[in-house]
Amino acid sequence: MNVLFLTTHFNTGGITSYILTLGDALVQAGHKVVVVSGGGDCESMLEKAGIRHVRANIRTKSEIHPKLLFSLSLINNLIAGEEIQIIHAQTRVTQVLAAWVSRMSGVKTVTTCHGFFKPRWFRKVFPCWGEAVIAISKPVAQHLREDLKVPANKIRLIANGIDLDRFSVTDDIKRKELRKGLNIGDSPLIGVIARLSDVKGIDVLIQAMPLVLKSIPSVKLLIAGRGPEEAELKKLTQNLSLMSRVIFKDTVGKTSDLLGAFDVFAMPSLMEGLGLSVMEAQACGIPVVASRVGGLVDLIEDGKSGYLVAPGDPAALSERIIKVLEDPSGAQRMAQQARANIERHFSAGLMAQKTIEIYEQYSRR
Repeated sequence: MNVLFLTTHFNTGGITSYILTLGDALVQAGHKVVVVSGGGDCESMLEKAGIRHVRANIRTKSEIHPKLLFSLSLINNLIAGEEIQIIHAQTRVTQVLAAWVSRMSGVKTVTTCHGFFKPRWFRKVFPCWGEAVIAISKPVAQHLREDLKVPANKIRLIANGIDLDRFSVTDDIKRKELRKGLNIGDSPLIGVIARLSDVKGIDVLIQAMPLVLKSIPSVKLLIAGRGPEEAELKKLTQNLSLMSRVIFKDTVGKTSDLLGAFDVFAMPSLMEGLGLSVMEAQACGIPVVASRVGGLVDLIEDGKSGYLVAPGDPAALSERIIKVLEDPSGAQRMAQQARANIERHFSAGLMAQKTIEIYEQYSRR
């Protein structure tokens, strides 16, 4: 099977991780994968995985930007040259682009819905979902049916998968090395890895810190990521006199090297399609406290494989974080159960197997 992935850019983030994980699994299974994107800081990871990357001028948030028209010839020629049999679009912009390319080449398209969209009029007039649309969680599938009116027979529920060889439980020696590199010392460490946008609720986590500090004065918080809310979050940290307790770090390419240093992973999202960084933390054996929203409820059984709290509630978030840090044996039991759940239901191999079944249904022979 020769597969073409289309995505707007290839910077650090959930869609990039999805393509890398799925693409690597496809290559390992003997398939050829080509990625077309607007480029980004993770391009080199594609080469390491044996995946060809072609840069095109498609980095835009507008589905009708003229630059997309100029990319059609490049992509159409690539499809012919690489004998592409299926196109897999990852963003709204590339869904529209894929629809145009599909008409030109005759190659069918499938798409993945990674989260929640506003039902704007243009999407209703030009849905561009392709032959099938993959929903990464049950709430996303429900959103597609009810809010975006996607026919139920087009929707396929396939959760994101994790490469369990890349995300494994960190041993004590490695953990000490990671913490030394971060200059954490023996301080309990709360961590989050996320794009710094308002929907991630990072401000709620910062507001929870004074409450956590009352019970655990030595605790620190590490926020890894970049995004439009970065300046406001740093300002909030300063206003709460937390600059010595909160560490901001640019997004890292290899998140497993950061996760191993955490004592608890917090994901205070206000909305979440599934929660790839939560899955990665669980695979690394890190106990998780997260909001009871979206696909996060598919990943965590409250009190058994982690804790779920009401979104936007710093007090509830701080209470559960404190409970994890003050009960390490209980937290470890939850983390072990979460890891087992990832192994059973959210492996990269299972995701690839289910996705290939869709490709085979619609691919050009």
